[in-house]
Amino acid sequence: MSFFNKFFKNIVKTSQKEEIQKKQEGEDELSIDELFVKKFIHKGGKFLYCSELDEVERNLIQVLEENQWNNVISFNEELRELLTKIKSAKTSKIIPSLPFMTYCECLIANDGSIMFSSRQLKDKKLKDLPNNFIVYAKTSQIVKDSRDGISGIRNRSEKNSPTIISSIKDFIVNKTETDFMSYGNTNSKTLYLLLLEDL
Repeated sequence: MSFFNKFFKNIVKTSQKEEIQKKQEGEDELSIDELFVKKFIHKGGKFLYCSELDEVERNLIQVLEENQWNNVISFNEELRELLTKIKSAKTSKIIPSLPFMTYCECLIANDGSIMFSSRQLKDKKLKDLPNNFIVYAKTSQIVKDSRDGISGIRNRSEKNSPTIISSIKDFIVNKTETDFMSYGNTNSKTLYLLLLEDL
């Protein structure tokens, strides 16, 4: 290899390292909720911030109208009441063409993913649920990383520990996989997040 090739190769490596370092430093300056939102949107998630409950209802109506969804799957009684309040039909039967509405365990800031357990999904696996998700969460559910998320689940459920914990890490369905380490295991869903400010 010639001197110039070595020289330019080192320059490229140095600039790539500087680019990664700048990106990480920029993320270090963000608050945990800002970091989550940035990562979530970057992965293709649709984010709707709500400062009060009325806004959750208005945004939910808008999402349903925008997608022409007149029926919603939900396993949770409180969410079914919310759907009744906004005059939407609801079911607990899995129908692939309908959206699935649920709560979640936590929102993971460092990678923008959303963690679920059997409390939300019952005995279903993510792959068995529809491609369209509507998640209703609160800002107090944002945690730094999956380790914090899992320890939070354990703390909340000392006696009734959930049997399954899984997460959605990508919000573009049928995206060509670029990371071979997570090939076939992304649980990608088109996802709307209704995030209510509760702090």
